[in-house]
Amino acid sequence: MELYRNPSQSPSDRAGDLLDRMTIDEKVAQIRSVWSHLLLDTGQRFSPEKAGTLLQAGIGQITRPIGGTGLQSADAARFVNDLQEFLLHKTRLGIPALLHEECLAGFQAIGATIFPQIIGVASTFDPALVAQMSGVLREQMRVFRIHEGLAPVLDVARDPRWGRLEETYGEEPYLVAAMGKAYVEGLRGPDIKQGVLATLKHFAGYGASEGGQNWAPAHIPLRELREIYCFPFEVAIRKAGALAVMNGYHDIDGVPCGSSEELLTALLREQWGFEGIVVSDYSSIQMLLEYHHLARTGEEVGLIALNAGMDMELPHVECFNDRFKNLFLDGKAPMGLLDRAVERILRIKFMMGLFEERAVRTDQAENFREKSVHRTLARTIAAKSIVLLKNENNILPIRKDLRTIAVIGPNADSWRNQIGDYSYPAASELIKILNEGMSPEDVASLPNPTVPVVTLLEGIRNRVAPGTRVLYAHGCGNRDASDAGFAEAEAIVRQADVAVLALGGKSGFTADCTSGEGRDRSDLSLPGLQHQLIRRIHATGTPVILVLVDGRPTAIPWEKENIPAILEAWLPGEEGGNAVADILFGDASPAGRLPVTFPLSVGQIPITSSRRRPATHAHLYGEYVDGAGEPLYPFGHGLSYTSFAYSDLAISPAEVPTDGTVTVSCRVRNSGPREGDEVVQLYVQDLLASVTRPGMELKGFARIPLRPGESRTVRFRIPMEILALYDRCMRLVVEPGSFRVMIGSSSRDIRAGGEFTVTGKTQVITERSEYLSLLE
Repeated sequence: MELYRNPSQSPSDRAGDLLDRMTIDEKVAQIRSVWSHLLLDTGQRFSPEKAGTLLQAGIGQITRPIGGTGLQSADAARFVNDLQEFLLHKTRLGIPALLHEECLAGFQAIGATIFPQIIGVASTFDPALVAQMSGVLREQMRVFRIHEGLAPVLDVARDPRWGRLEETYGEEPYLVAAMGKAYVEGLRGPDIKQGVLATLKHFAGYGASEGGQNWAPAHIPLRELREIYCFPFEVAIRKAGALAVMNGYHDIDGVPCGSSEELLTALLREQWGFEGIVVSDYSSIQMLLEYHHLARTGEEVGLIALNAGMDMELPHVECFNDRFKNLFLDGKAPMGLLDRAVERILRIKFMMGLFEERAVRTDQAENFREKSVHRTLARTIAAKSIVLLKNENNILPIRKDLRTIAVIGPNADSWRNQIGDYSYPAASELIKILNEGMSPEDVASLPNPTVPVVTLLEGIRNRVAPGTRVLYAHGCGNRDASDAGFAEAEAIVRQADVAVLALGGKSGFTADCTSGEGRDRSDLSLPGLQHQLIRRIHATGTPVILVLVDGRPTAIPWEKENIPAILEAWLPGEEGGNAVADILFGDASPAGRLPVTFPLSVGQIPITSSRRRPATHAHLYGEYVDGAGEPLYPFGHGLSYTSFAYSDLAISPAEVPTDGTVTVSCRVRNSGPREGDEVVQLYVQDLLASVTRPGMELKGFARIPLRPGESRTVRFRIPMEILALYDRCMRLVVEPGSFRVMIGSSSRDIRAGGEFTVTGKTQVITERSEYLSLLE
């Protein structure tokens, strides 16, 4: 038996042995990928003939064998089995392929659970829920032996104009890191051979694009890049053991991330000790040629990417082509560069047990489909993600036995508008455009939900008392210029005790979408005629509850004064209608918190809680000449149906050495009449530092359930490493000085505060071990 076929040997030894046996064609094949649909015959079955052409020397990865083919369960299982069988027995060395799929907020496949879009998951402030969700994704994906998932998105998103903000965990690096770490751990599971590799994306700084436009340059100073935008990636690698990273499309200071040796090798591998693989974002190596113009040919940019630290080209071969191969044959590129990438890929395949992996049981392929427990989790996450932005005179919750409720708006009865861009129905639209050549206009009418999606209208009808009438009118479209539906909407509102307006946008890739990848905006107000619809409904005098169903923050300054209650539901997924109804009727108390700041106007961007100066500290007057400096709603904001009192703040010790730990505790009591969750947020400000520091930084949070009258003590143990900064020499250090502690219910609702002093000499940290505070 060849050493590489012996499972008792280490992955590194097996990879080394196999690498020594490979021809250059077999090596280059391992850094390539193939779109799965290119391996299907006209009957939608695996084609040995096509495989004989595309896979004769093997292949590194297969792109989206389930979600990219649209095959039903048993057919998909047979396709995967036939594919791997071909590679194992019809290629010289028998090297199986890694299979990857999209899994941002659900396994992107027909019949898999559609969870809330990630910006909503972030609003739960509950890492344990994230781990449960990604654990479901692992369970569903492993039925088909999927090895790699292209998530989580760890971009710190600080510009709500960017369409992909909805895919992120928001603007605060600490929150992104904590939630991202939980996602990685849940997707991987306890045994990597039964787990799925999480792919951290998009490395790095992709969420800081110029003008909020996708692919645009990111103007990020080095210190900010390391402290803010790289921090979540570092945590996911160093603390969660992530083994796959994907580059960003953009450039930083003129250097595209896919060509950056500083990012992909010096930082990622040499400083952080990353031992996994770097895969290209789809066609991002080709973009080095066509978009960034780094060279004249595809093979030249392929070599640039490989040299920088890229290991594999996704989703198919563009630049790692035969001309690229000839660079090594002709001695124009060192073979060691190619061997480096191939060895990394092989080592991952051995670590995951691909050579010993059993075939998919076709008779059990249906088991991947969601179970009732998965729907229950989707509903729980959706309900916990909903943010109560405003509730004047406690108009919410409403009674289930009202005489008449009017439900209005383009997102009131639209299953499609409740799901995010990387859900299967939305993403299948893009696949039909890219792979089948369909027009965006034709595609928009095609998708179906693939799993039942409960709309807001259905959720309300499911919950009201038997004698309550629920009237519905569309009102207007998301982006339509027609007000033809206004009269019908007004008519039913005049009959109602309360009007629920479900407004917002549509997430996806087609031209009619208002958020999602490639759907950036220059304006944050409600699109189309939705503002005018609000005015017409408001003028009837009927109380109005606004439910925002959208993937981005909405700037709604005048409604803040006129609409008594506003809920942010984000894109709540398949159980969104029931979850919103849970909140509307008081079956659950809202406790979601904003993971991003809502600006009052686009002109305030960038506006975050952790800016280096407070919003009202501008020379001379603190405000803009034509508007306020404060946001519409701050980071961490979210109201409840009950109230919470904070007391007994304690900081111990008062003086902490630079290598020590401080404990911050406080008591939180439910002082209201209802059961509810409070999200306790801990912020810290460095009062004396060698470089200018943010006005406040999130350094801990805890979501705690409390019954009326119940109280709990929350303790945060903060190692001083968590307070480290990059000094003027770009050394990571803990400096002596004074720190202010702020604990509260949002970044602008601080309930208690105090200070402690860090003593001793400046400590230079060569290898960081602590990133997140410890919660007790």
